[in-house]
Amino acid sequence: MFANICILIITLVFFTVLCISSFTEREYRSAFIAFISCILNAFLWICFLQASSSLQTINIVVLLILCLFAIISMIKFFPGKNILERDISKAEQYDERDTMFARNNVQYHPDLMEQYYSMHPENRSKDRQIHQKPEFGDKEQIFYDPYTAPCFEAAFEYLQESMPLSDGKTAKQKINVDSVKFSQTISDLGKFYGACDIGFLQLSPHHFYSHKGRHEKDWGEKTDQTYQTAISIVVPMRTNMVKMGPTSCMLQESAQKYVEAAKISNIIAGYIRQFGYRARAHNDGNYDVLCVPIAVESGLGELGRMGIFMHKIHGPCVRLAVVTTDIKLPESSPQKSCYMEEFCKICKKCADNCPSGSITHDDEPLSRNFRHWSIEQEKCYSYWKTMGSDCGICIGVCPYTKPDTLIHKIVRFYISRNPLNQRIALFMDDFLYGRHKKIAKTNPEKILLPK
Repeated sequence: MFANICILIITLVFFTVLCISSFTEREYRSAFIAFISCILNAFLWICFLQASSSLQTINIVVLLILCLFAIISMIKFFPGKNILERDISKAEQYDERDTMFARNNVQYHPDLMEQYYSMHPENRSKDRQIHQKPEFGDKEQIFYDPYTAPCFEAAFEYLQESMPLSDGKTAKQKINVDSVKFSQTISDLGKFYGACDIGFLQLSPHHFYSHKGRHEKDWGEKTDQTYQTAISIVVPMRTNMVKMGPTSCMLQESAQKYVEAAKISNIIAGYIRQFGYRARAHNDGNYDVLCVPIAVESGLGELGRMGIFMHKIHGPCVRLAVVTTDIKLPESSPQKSCYMEEFCKICKKCADNCPSGSITHDDEPLSRNFRHWSIEQEKCYSYWKTMGSDCGICIGVCPYTKPDTLIHKIVRFYISRNPLNQRIALFMDDFLYGRHKKIAKTNPEKILLPK
């Protein structure tokens, strides 16, 4: 009797919190299912409280099963080699000229275009097809909006004009600092200006692009790889905006958070330079380094199937920036794995929903001489240019793209314990939120939502 009452109270509280949380998040399917589950659950346990002798045996069996599941749920057990221990000792550097952003830009610079395709003739045909598609902000794109398209264009113009702030003169006098206190102040400064997480890492060659490729003025030049320390900056995006991808909402949110990440990284770099040490900010369109591997190896999260960084709290719903400096700072303390990549192995929700088919359903592909998740960037970018948005469907459908509420904190902890929990959580995510996302055909009535 007492056990039944306890379980009744616990389950009622759980389903009630889930219902309220889902309704607040405008996940109405989940809210409705939680509401019905709350009623059915209450009916079941009330029946057990008034159980006849014939139901008592069933009651005992149910209680034993629940106790067993509770015990199993607390066991932390992931057999086999941790995927985070991938061998990067022979990793090759990535050339920024091979990114789709750089390959799209060369169409406006015939000399560079010929240089690039003489080095990579295999890319000429598929890139030509992408070049023929409308550019961002063109009225031919599906989610073009005449009033809000200039908003993200203004944001990216601001990023372009703010590039000189990423690198500047250092103070003439170098000040000796306590590296621990200094790194803590940097972390506090980043969070003060809007970052949700800051990490520190000693740089290795594979963290740098081998050559620049985004802009004509320094196309093909080698990157400056003399910096010692990388500071990762994580800025969360709003889930309600991201979940409306591939409409223009996703592009507007992405642009806004790139602006925030640039602001934070520029301020941190400027702060470090005041102590007489070199510091260079790397933000949207202005990178010498690869933000994702730096953030992963800093212990701030893991690498997802969709080939992007997944934060331990916000999942893939973040934007990144990095500051490199020549002062040696202590690396971030090793973080316990959340086993998100193990979940990615079985989930495949991003791959199932990717309209361009650019995300693999298979195991980690091999590229740059080591195994890691990556996508077919040509398919992905081609779809972006058709839509007029950076899509974000893969981010929106990811089970980790949830607000940091109590119910989702519990689920994240639950997933991090063992593979059985992960499969149960995946089943419940599909059941509550649906396996497949219906792609919007038009922008919502209001694109620029207030914070």
